[in-house]
Amino acid sequence: MTKSVFVTLVGHTNAGKSTLLNAIIGEKIASISAKPQTTRTRITGIKTVGETQMVFIDTPGLHKPTTKLSHQMLKVVQNAVADMDAVLFVQDCTRPLSGQEEQLLCSLKQAKTPVILVLNKIDLCKDKSQLMGTIAKLNLAYDFSATIPISAMEQDGIDRVEQEVLHLATPAPHYFSDDKFTDQPERVLAAEMIREKILNLLRDEVPHGIAVSIEQMKEREDKDILDIDATIYCERESHKGILIGKNGGMLKKISTQARKDLEHFFYIQVNLHCWVKVKEDWRNREGLIRNFGLEEK
Repeated sequence: MTKSVFVTLVGHTNAGKSTLLNAIIGEKIASISAKPQTTRTRITGIKTVGETQMVFIDTPGLHKPTTKLSHQMLKVVQNAVADMDAVLFVQDCTRPLSGQEEQLLCSLKQAKTPVILVLNKIDLCKDKSQLMGTIAKLNLAYDFSATIPISAMEQDGIDRVEQEVLHLATPAPHYFSDDKFTDQPERVLAAEMIREKILNLLRDEVPHGIAVSIEQMKEREDKDILDIDATIYCERESHKGILIGKNGGMLKKISTQARKDLEHFFYIQVNLHCWVKVKEDWRNREGLIRNFGLEEK
């Protein structure tokens, strides 16, 4: 008898949802950055343990929307929690709940969806008595099916999260192949790896205004080399200059770091070429949002 369980990861920006997802799956399928709003779309991670298949849906972090894209990102969260078997509510234990988080928890309470509270970043919590107080306060206000303190970055407590999810599985077929760990197309994964490097290398005003499109991704017939052509879109000419850098130095750094991740992920030598183009105010242009694959279906 096979079992399945579908789980959505929700929480504020920078709570550590993507880091947790990568830790559970054992593969880097979601971009990680200290910058807020790193995740823009739903990312599905799949892990099969014995007869049980766990399907995790990572979502954009809760935030105050300022563009059509950010409104779209919040729509992703709302749609992702519907008809789920359970929700992993990931909370940064070093900060209080936001109004959006409280609102989401109240809606989940009304929906009677099992919610597992995952208190992340316990490695940053110096006062453990304060952590215990936070756990007691949150459990008094909301009826969580379980509360698990973890450090996703330190890989501490990940197995407990996995076990709690496994307990929620019910008899059902496996909806994905047992050896599959994501439903993301290879081009999307490659684009996200490049965007992650930009997020980590550049200052705040540029990363949120960039999108990456993979124009070509093809393995050579005569050699074990994967050729990837990528276009980085930004919103201003000044941003283009920052992305390229002096004598092309920044773009070279982005490409070099991304290539290493791509080769590690695809197990093949990668020949990566990146170009930079300007699409003014693309985050408020629905056609471009759709072209970049960021529209909620």
